[in-house]
Amino acid sequence: MRQNLKYKQTDNTIENMIIKKNKILFIVIALTIPLLFSCKHDRSIKQVHINRVEQMPYLPEPYKMLDWREMTHNFDQYVFNHSLQGEYLPFIWLDNSQRNFPQQTFGLYTAIGDVRQGTEVHGGEFHEAINSLAALMSAGLVGIDKTYQHGLNYIRMSHNYFNVENGWNIVMNNTSGRVGQLGGGYARDWWYDVFPNVLFYAVGGLFPDERSDSIMYIVAEQFFRADSILDGNYHFSFFDYSEMEGRRSHIPFQEDAAAGHAWVLLNAYQKFGDPRFLDGAHSAIQALLSQEESRFYEVLMPFGAYSAARLNAQHGSDYDFHRILDWTFDGTNAEDGRYGWGIINERWGDYDVHGLQGSWSHNGGFAFLMNTFDMAWPLVPMVRYAPQYAETIGKWMLNTANATRLFYPNEIPDEHQFLPEKKNLTRNVIGYEGLIKKDHLGKPELEGVSPVATGDGPLWVDTNPDVSVFSLYGSAHIGIFGSIVEKTNVERILRLNCLATDFFREAAYPTYLIYNPYDTEKFINYVYEGKAVYLYDVITGKVVAENISSNARVAIPAKSALLVVEVPQELDLVTSNGRIMAGDVVVSYNIP
Repeated sequence: MRQNLKYKQTDNTIENMIIKKNKILFIVIALTIPLLFSCKHDRSIKQVHINRVEQMPYLPEPYKMLDWREMTHNFDQYVFNHSLQGEYLPFIWLDNSQRNFPQQTFGLYTAIGDVRQGTEVHGGEFHEAINSLAALMSAGLVGIDKTYQHGLNYIRMSHNYFNVENGWNIVMNNTSGRVGQLGGGYARDWWYDVFPNVLFYAVGGLFPDERSDSIMYIVAEQFFRADSILDGNYHFSFFDYSEMEGRRSHIPFQEDAAAGHAWVLLNAYQKFGDPRFLDGAHSAIQALLSQEESRFYEVLMPFGAYSAARLNAQHGSDYDFHRILDWTFDGTNAEDGRYGWGIINERWGDYDVHGLQGSWSHNGGFAFLMNTFDMAWPLVPMVRYAPQYAETIGKWMLNTANATRLFYPNEIPDEHQFLPEKKNLTRNVIGYEGLIKKDHLGKPELEGVSPVATGDGPLWVDTNPDVSVFSLYGSAHIGIFGSIVEKTNVERILRLNCLATDFFREAAYPTYLIYNPYDTEKFINYVYEGKAVYLYDVITGKVVAENISSNARVAIPAKSALLVVEVPQELDLVTSNGRIMAGDVVVSYNIP
């Protein structure tokens, strides 16, 4: 039996707490005894729910959970294979234009067969960071080394997305950041300018020895200057990082760019220690919270919730960020914004599609693969810093990870997809760009069918082939699920890795969110192998298993979550400054 875990308080109210197994004994000074008698016996962290998640089913149907980690490996092997031959193959090419840096880089097709791309078009220079950088991030998340693969260092090659030649000095979606150049066809669109930097930071965190630091520091400087100039007013379509001024156009205003600024600046502070970047992260979050309604535009809003939670936990802030979560899940009703952009919360035909991200208004609903993957990136690690959201995030992840399989052509019946006759080309690792409530491309045999796996590729360019409904740029983000989502021996109970996408974090022990959607208590086989640990549940403040060096049987209460930390068996838990520590490592930022 594990010895008593000694808690040493640093405040003047409670001198010591001692935990032995699941019993808590308080040793306190006399003045605090009346106060303790008034406390509730249940000291669990009270759970806070997201309204839209509350409306989702506990047991989505039909149910199937993919092996996302294996699919991530298969995606990398397929897409980065230069030797593939056949129509629309390979999916990768080398770009020798040497834009921004005197080195060769690479391009990936945004969608299969995209006529704007390849070595014969614009010298092969048009390719997108939200695709290439995401593919590198996904590989790194599941342990694939992209610093020397097929004789190429893809990480250093990706530096060409850092736009020096146009004077913006940030990572941009194209190596040439000029609007309308090289077949891009985009007007300036703020998320396209901010999100590549979020991706670049993730890749830099996963591959820290590839000379990315100087780029990351310059990006942080640019974002800090931009936030300082904006001074709380993000009411713009985009920001010119060369002229350092906000711009307005026909593109809806994108106030949630502040969330992207905050995430990058907070991580820049963690990496470089420059206090200005921490100040900038605070400033950007305050700008985001000053909004009166949801301005969720594409992917950035939930990064604001994560950043606010981390600022609260690590830096003593007190941001009430629940509204950011509501803005993310409920989406925007603003007529001058991206109306209807949020989280799908419906059953389409015979399929629960709850939890997918996209538009709940376009054609009755249109979810996108990339955006759905990206939601999990900030929200799963957020529960480390805000464990009061463990249950609601666990329930949402069960729904969204189940529904996301429907983007993949082997996981949805042929009669529910736009191009089943070409699905073998995808090897089931390249998904459709979207899942829509009703077909929008006018295919007669799909009339009245719901849902339909499809994509916008044929609409981007008149000459794009039908196979452009298959999206590499969306599928490239698969490593987010691949590193987070793990099945247990009990169907519908997942083990979610809370550290996988918690970039530039402080030292931490392995931490998992485990949610039980059933009406009864369930026991899972907790998979573990290594040096002995005990499992501490942050939510209840209890040890749920101890001295384990192999698999353990762990109970999950009905419709509840555990936030389990694997603590080395030889270490006691000590409280300090409102945190629970084991050695020099924070086990919990919240004391139940």
